[in-house]
Amino acid sequence: MTDMTLERAARPGWDRSRLIFWGVAILSTLLVVGPLAPILAQAFLDRPLYAEGATATLGNFQRLFGDPTILGIFGNTLMFAVLTMVVAQLFGSVMAVVVGRTNLPGRTWIGEILIWPLFVSNLVIAFGWLTMYGPSGYISLAMKSWFGVVPWNLYSIAGMGIVAGLSQAPLSYLMCLGAVTKADPQLEDAARSAGAGPFRALFSVTVPMMRPAMIYSSVLNFVIGIEMLAIPLLFGAPGGLNTVTTFLYNNGINAAVRPDYGIVGAAAVILLLIVAGLVWLQGALMKGSGRFVTVRGKASRPSTLDLGPWRWIAFAAVLAYVLLTIVAVFAGIVMRSGVSFLTPLIPFWKLVTTANFATVFASETYVRSIVNSVVIALVGGLIGTFFIAVIALVARRSEFRYARALEYIALFPRALPGIIAGLGFFYAVVWVPGLDMIRGTIGILMVAFILRYIPVGFGAIAPALAQIGEELDRGARSAGADWWTTVTRIVLPILKPALFSCFALLFIHFFKEYVTAVFLFQPGSEIIGTTMLQLAAQGDNGPVAALATIQIVITAAFVLLARPVFGAKIYG
Repeated sequence: MTDMTLERAARPGWDRSRLIFWGVAILSTLLVVGPLAPILAQAFLDRPLYAEGATATLGNFQRLFGDPTILGIFGNTLMFAVLTMVVAQLFGSVMAVVVGRTNLPGRTWIGEILIWPLFVSNLVIAFGWLTMYGPSGYISLAMKSWFGVVPWNLYSIAGMGIVAGLSQAPLSYLMCLGAVTKADPQLEDAARSAGAGPFRALFSVTVPMMRPAMIYSSVLNFVIGIEMLAIPLLFGAPGGLNTVTTFLYNNGINAAVRPDYGIVGAAAVILLLIVAGLVWLQGALMKGSGRFVTVRGKASRPSTLDLGPWRWIAFAAVLAYVLLTIVAVFAGIVMRSGVSFLTPLIPFWKLVTTANFATVFASETYVRSIVNSVVIALVGGLIGTFFIAVIALVARRSEFRYARALEYIALFPRALPGIIAGLGFFYAVVWVPGLDMIRGTIGILMVAFILRYIPVGFGAIAPALAQIGEELDRGARSAGADWWTTVTRIVLPILKPALFSCFALLFIHFFKEYVTAVFLFQPGSEIIGTTMLQLAAQGDNGPVAALATIQIVITAAFVLLARPVFGAKIYG
């Protein structure tokens, strides 16, 4: 018998540690199953699951696939997701190589700007693109006045895919950046000694070693494209282009008479199966990534590739990309928030006004949405960090017999789209007796957000936990400390940097989240994202821009504070 087995055998009954193990396992399982069970039930019931006399049926799926528009909706979703993936991967990978491995001028500050879109929601990014590049956008109107034509159309699948892909390119950039900057320089040196030039060595040796990062980010961006709501809603709806998420949103919330819960449940199950299958595919494709490992104990940093006179041409191209796709989008939001209307025909400083911010701060609802967002991000982030830390400790640092199963449960929300999580929690609170008391509160939003981002927090804590030697645990246990005393007195203090990073990541994700909340919020529990959605639907672009600017400012302040003060690692 092992020492752990002898120790368990010497402890009869249920001690504190076992209660924690089982408590965390049960709570995690309930959180994951909670939104899934009612969706599955609703998909096979002939009426709302809370209604009496509901009977099992396959009619919802028959009606769903009998709808002549449904194939077009799934086709739109597929094309949109593919374009999102391709555009994100193309620009993200190129930026990673150019910024990470060449002597590009200003690559430090360019690298910082490239990740800006990750700190705000797709809703904010979409509104920024609409403000600058929409049919009445600032840059679109300038192009029309200068050249008589606007060479782009965001109200199309191609336009939507390009916007979504460019908004997700920073994710591909970060994942590929790690691969190109940590490659073993000896491999490139070997290619150079065989007669290959610097560019040939880079693209024939290092770039292929990016394959695991490219596979992972490609599948991830494809999944994000499938479950994205804001861009299809803002750009697709005016042109009559629906995706699965806008179909769920329109039929679950904006139905003319009453939501069709049956067909929404059936569509949600199909979407869930697609995303779960893609996440499984991602894991299967990554199983062979070990053969791409080149960083060993004595590996050194790869050398920087000298672009020679081409460095300034590369700088111009990268600068144009940064200015047109990132800076202009954020600038458009800020500019629109401070003017009565935005047009290139009149200098914007002649239209400056504080009316948009006055409208926001004069409305109790709008102010409450800001306060709720901050409270959810702060309190929910703290609760989520503690809960995820305990999950990681039980899954990776305990003798709990179901530790591995707990880790699978904790990571399952990767396959749970935000709109499905929100819909599932909505069904649960109207179906399960007693849960109606938390319906429409910020409490249910916190719970839903924590579930949604358990994998994000787990990914911040688990690698740091793996670096802590288990001999520390064994030493404390041999001195008579139980598991809880060991992890709280020894392991958690060492994990402080990872815990701060986990909290920072959760704060940012909670603060920008809106998709999970669209089915759950009610008057009194609004957040910035849901308020922006409602205002955008009404065409009140000024207050939308003001709220978006407030979200950007608060997020920027938090990021600037989190890095130096807490030492938090945010997106690499």
